[in-house]
Amino acid sequence: MPRYELALILKTMQRLETAAALRRTVETLMGKGAVVRSLENIGEKTLPYKISKHNLRHTRGGYFLVDFSASPTIIPSMLDHLERDIDVIRPTILKKLAQKTQEECPGLVPPDHEGKSFSKRK
Repeated sequence: MPRYELALILKTMQRLETAAALRRTVETLMGKGAVVRSLENIGEKTLPYKISKHNLRHTRGGYFLVDFSASPTIIPSMLDHLERDIDVIRPTILKKLAQKTQEECPGLVPPDHEGKSFSKRK
């Protein structure tokens, strides 16, 4: 299963309401067969621009990242579910790229001038 990252912006709420919205989201993911790896709270911030959602204008929001593995077939239905959630301002699901292993840099390799063959014009 590929890894994904769900970037959520929730409307500003009390701590218990925010926890309930996150619990709903994570339980929905797990109910669809996803494996949630981590949940990160980035904090409450002013939005870069006013966002109108569910007949409300939002200027602040709580930012959260959810790292999960899931089948690609559940992504559209999950986005649809999150779009209908009245506590979610902006859901975004991104595919995480595989972590590359650190390779030792060989440094500068001198060019092989003698091995090159130069063509002559006729």
